Amino acid sequence: MFQLFGVQEADSNTYSRTTSAFEFQMAVEKLKGHKSPGTDQIPAELIKAGGRTIRYEIHTYYFYLE
Repeated sequence: MFQLFGVQEADSNTYSRTTSAFEFQMAVEKLKGHKSPGTDQIPAELIKAGGRTIRYEIHTYYFYLE
């Protein structure tokens, strides 16, 4: 499962294809900055600073993985 750092990991049943872009945006806003990136090496600051474009791409990529 794609992990967002700063958001607690949940089981695969928590997120589904019905996760809206708005719900994804709310999760991104809860990310804490100045933390070490995890296995994907994407810092929270990059996701936040990327704005709508980055959020859209990550949201789309997540559904591609499912």
